[in-house]
Amino acid sequence: MSTPHVVVVMGVAGTGKTTIGPLLADALGVPYAEGDDFHPPANIAKMSAGTPLDDADRWPWLDAIGRWAHGRAGLGGVVSSSALKRSYRDRLRAEAPGAVFLHLTGDRALIEERMAARKGHFMPTALLDSQFATLQPLEDDEAGVAVDVSGTPEEITQRAVAALRRLDS
Repeated sequence: MSTPHVVVVMGVAGTGKTTIGPLLADALGVPYAEGDDFHPPANIAKMSAGTPLDDADRWPWLDAIGRWAHGRAGLGGVVSSSALKRSYRDRLRAEAPGAVFLHLTGDRALIEERMAARKGHFMPTALLDSQFATLQPLEDDEAGVAVDVSGTPEEITQRAVAALRRLDS
């Protein structure tokens, strides 16, 4: 990419945001920030108990991610955030207007299998249905690309880099 973008790696839980984000950042030569680290402890406790967050829970979290992204404007960076709803992405763009989105997409069965295999994560597979129900894919007027999560993390990252480069052409 010619100008370093701030890329928000988005998608439902289990799509690999935390795996692909650092790989993408490394490929682009920019820093990575883990979106989950921006959650206040109350949000993590709520999700750990199997309770989905509501919008009131998400606003401070999205604002914190947006502030990080704003601070990286013109420098580039990669940050993960589920950003499932258009309103969440609009909130992120309000803080960081130049942000672009990488939507990791995939088959529900594959995503559930990957979620079940991961250890030590606070998001239970029981919340996957609520994530898919909430998901509003990127719209045509939103800067971003969708990339399928089948294959290895390296293959997914290569597809992501290629798709993001096409945004600049």
